[in-house]
Amino acid sequence: MYESDCKSCAPESAPAPAAHAQGAHAHAHHAHGAAGASLNKLTTSATLHCLTGCAIGDFIGLAIGIGFGLGPWATMALAVFCGFVSGFAFSLVPLLRSGFSFAQAWRAIWLGETISIAIMELAMNLTDYHVGGVQVASMLHARFWLGYGAAVVAGFAAAWPVNRWMLTRAIKKPCH
Repeated sequence: MYESDCKSCAPESAPAPAAHAQGAHAHAHHAHGAAGASLNKLTTSATLHCLTGCAIGDFIGLAIGIGFGLGPWATMALAVFCGFVSGFAFSLVPLLRSGFSFAQAWRAIWLGETISIAIMELAMNLTDYHVGGVQVASMLHARFWLGYGAAVVAGFAAAWPVNRWMLTRAIKKPCH
């Protein structure tokens, strides 16, 4: 199931990924058959990858919003925007470096990443808002860091089952 997904991610002019040429044992990162543990590991990896991009963008947006004294809603909107930009960049750049055109890379990731980032950003910003981190006057306030930390955990927890579901239905591809 996932082997064909990697082939569908590969640009037409690029050779097949090296893992596919090395035999079936090289597919340990794929979830074949009843390998639920492999699927869980793949889901965790994909969710952490997405979380890294979102968390960096979110932090930048929060830092700018709080630094300029924007209100909580404007700060969260900026954090969401930055989270999407950073999240997409984390998925696009490796594909572009491996020989994909921008259009090919975008087609490979847009739907899965959009859903994953949206769920993650919703959970992160709701959590940060309710903890109060986005409402402080300075990033030096302990509540900022408590809110950001809780938001990162909530983002992972909310996106993990969604990413697992998308991976099992080939909506999100494990190629990056």
